Amino acid sequence: MADHRVEHDMLGDVRVPADAYYGVHTVRALTNFPLSGETLRARPHLITALATVKQAAAGANGEVGALDRTRTEAIAVACAEIRHGALHDQFVVDLIQGGAGTSTNMNANEVIANRALELLGHRRGEYSVLHPLDHVNLGQSTNDVYPTAVKLALDSHVGELLGALGGLRAAFAAKAGEFADVLKMGRTQLQDAVPMTLGQEFGAFAATIGEDEQRLAEARLLLHELNLGGTAIGTGLNARPGYRAAALAHLRSLTGIPTLVSSPDLIEATQDVGVFVQLSGVLKRVAVKLSKICNDLRLLSSGPQAGLGEIGLPARQAGSSIMPGKVNPVIPEAVNQIAFEVIGNDLTVTLAAEGGQLQLNAFEPIIARALTASLDHLTAGARVLADRCVRGITANSDRLREIVASSTGLVTALGPALGYETASAIALEAHHTGRPPLDLVRERALLTEEEVLALTTPEALTGR
Repeated sequence: MADHRVEHDMLGDVRVPADAYYGVHTVRALTNFPLSGETLRARPHLITALATVKQAAAGANGEVGALDRTRTEAIAVACAEIRHGALHDQFVVDLIQGGAGTSTNMNANEVIANRALELLGHRRGEYSVLHPLDHVNLGQSTNDVYPTAVKLALDSHVGELLGALGGLRAAFAAKAGEFADVLKMGRTQLQDAVPMTLGQEFGAFAATIGEDEQRLAEARLLLHELNLGGTAIGTGLNARPGYRAAALAHLRSLTGIPTLVSSPDLIEATQDVGVFVQLSGVLKRVAVKLSKICNDLRLLSSGPQAGLGEIGLPARQAGSSIMPGKVNPVIPEAVNQIAFEVIGNDLTVTLAAEGGQLQLNAFEPIIARALTASLDHLTAGARVLADRCVRGITANSDRLREIVASSTGLVTALGPALGYETASAIALEAHHTGRPPLDLVRERALLTEEEVLALTTPEALTGR
């Protein structure tokens, strides 16, 4: 058996591996774009989304009489197989490519066409029976297929990130309950401020993640406005009347997303990538806030002897090849690095969006790569942070009590009773002598014992 078959395009003949489901246009892309080494098969959500769009298009074309029943059904079965994980190894083009995603669309068209040919009892490459462009791509353009598929893929990614953030929020909330009665000193500008509980600190972490979940859910809805049916520039050229509405109806049915809608202006929707900028900004927000939380966890656990040492992070691996017994906060450090990547990806998306011209943004492939990477890594980071760090955090309660008792920040609670000037004098003396400020208050009989106790109960100190 020959090890290749010959296919042709407008540029000439090309040898295609005999066992490949892809064809000439994919081979051209493999030659032209050996760039990142990261191929479509690394983004299964995008492959699934492409197959879903193609299946919806085939159903719509069959419905409006543009495609016969035999071809419609063969294409639909091939797409369904791909949606369930088949042939993902045949999606081989680089994620970074010229042509606004044309190579990705061609790769999908060819794999679907050749699998459909097999289902019809024909050999791969017998395009006179069923053609990648004339039939699989009927009524479509890369310019409406690719952004639609990217939006559907991003929707799936966002759903996974929301699940991971929900788990992380729950982990922090559980610790907030566990540490509800553990008194500690709050800090502003790294200096002692006023007392709070460790539970309040962890509750704030949970709350900030909850806010990001809300912003992410809002951005997700914007992904549901599509330009499918607009074809090349949004005018709908070569799509049959009724195709646009039928394709959208099939897409809603296949995805189970009832909020998918067609853009009111397909020309604007084809050239605009504002939704990707919006989503990228929200992902940057999530990354920044997660990184800030990880910074706090590293500070609070620092030492343990020579640092703050207020909490203990679970030990996950040896921290040094030279310092015996050293354990590092490796999980928060890893999430910090994910955040740095996401922040950089946001700049990539910004520049790519700004760089578009006229009726199409040619740089959607790098936008898709950046956003899917950010979503993948944030999802993994949130899960690891919850499972391998937060759920195992312990409170160093004795040390926290000692810090509160000796901190000049405790004097703030006495300020209304003592007056600012007297409270300041007590705080300065406590700072210079190292004596607990409450001892100085009692020694000078500035307040009665009952007043001291009333002003320094956990409830009075923390506003609970």
